[in-house]
Amino acid sequence: MITPPAAAIDLNADLGEGFGRWTLTDDEALLSVVTSANVACGFHAGDPSIMRRVCELAAERGVRIGAQVSYRDLAGFGRRSMDVPAGELAAEVAYQIGALEVFARAAGSTVSYVKPHGALYNRTVHDAGQAAAVIAGVRLAADPGTGGLPVLGLPGSLLLAAAADAGLTAVPEAFADRAYTAAGTLVPRTEPGAVLHDPDAVVARAVRMASEGVVTASDGSAVAVAARSLCLHGDTPGAADLARRVRAALGAAGVAVGAFA
Repeated sequence: MITPPAAAIDLNADLGEGFGRWTLTDDEALLSVVTSANVACGFHAGDPSIMRRVCELAAERGVRIGAQVSYRDLAGFGRRSMDVPAGELAAEVAYQIGALEVFARAAGSTVSYVKPHGALYNRTVHDAGQAAAVIAGVRLAADPGTGGLPVLGLPGSLLLAAAADAGLTAVPEAFADRAYTAAGTLVPRTEPGAVLHDPDAVVARAVRMASEGVVTASDGSAVAVAARSLCLHGDTPGAADLARRVRAALGAAGVAVGAFA
């Protein structure tokens, strides 16, 4: 079953989004705030050295490590939808999870969940074939005797439905700094206002999502968001400071912060 809202909210962020000498996220600062780290696995960003370093930092701070899997799209940062055959996509998802697991175990931790990135995340909201392929990849990467890792996704998505059907833990998440449609999906980044930049607005939305399970859509309507995890994007300016403000505001509102069960 899809995990229902709980008294505590998990805070996740996309980390390790660099390549070679290029860096994007302030991994060390964000790891002092979040409870779950979505680590880029090399297909949209990240390389072996970055993956290893982020896993080490996460393990040191007791932050849960998650595999942020993507289409093979370094040039487009994984934000371009691709028609990848199901078998190929499943293999690529398993490959990414396995690569990250090596570094997580070396750091004394393990990969604890999977979250698609960018275009793959959005595609699996409504594309049953691609959603099923991602879940097949998660199961392919699973240790013998286990069904596979928990999967983070948009509430009501076909991805979470496929995860639940496969016996995996389906974890609904919300985005504090993204605009929502009246249907509860994310406004495409190609549209104006898709990303919120006002820190006060982001903090207020985060608290309302976590405490009431509601977000105001772009048309002004109230949309139910039964999230167990809240994503704080790490690739926006001032992301670490904003993440600290969100966590402090949640505490002030009486919302506990903790990794999902």
